[in-house]
Amino acid sequence: MSLILSGTSGVSDVDGTAAAPAIRGTDANTGIFFPGADRIGFAEGGVQVGEFDANGNFLMNSGYGSVGIAYACRAWVNFNGSGTVAIRAAGNVSSITDLGTGRFQLNFTAAMPDANFAIAGTTRTSSANFNGYVSWEATASVADTTFVKIATTNTAGSYIDGDYISVIVSR
Repeated sequence: MSLILSGTSGVSDVDGTAAAPAIRGTDANTGIFFPGADRIGFAEGGVQVGEFDANGNFLMNSGYGSVGIAYACRAWVNFNGSGTVAIRAAGNVSSITDLGTGRFQLNFTAAMPDANFAIAGTTRTSSANFNGYVSWEATASVADTTFVKIATTNTAGSYIDGDYISVIVSR
């Protein structure tokens, strides 16, 4: 069967495989293929390395021989939480609100689909070369689709302002 390229129907009549993708360049075993109904696969070197499934999930082969759902980091930030709060670098974090010593609100650029996300982070103070903890802030309104409130504490549980605070938000 031959490959059909059309402005109306797009690419049709060839599904391909990981070993011989339907859409490829000069590398015959690297490209895009269609492994089943409502699925788009990606191959590299004849091996499936990624796929969008029928539910819109992105699956990837991270080198361990199987393809599994890739859960995305929806936001991340590296900031100075001591003195004047300043973002060093970020993805999907538009600003940070200083709520007091060791308490911050990370404001998202694009809203999350819901507030059922997870956070992880680290903090460090350069003055005492001290590493602390990042956790959910202990308030009634901890998270929303547009923000998350975090706390940075030392090992005794006291709030501290870290010079280097890094947080990721996964959903």
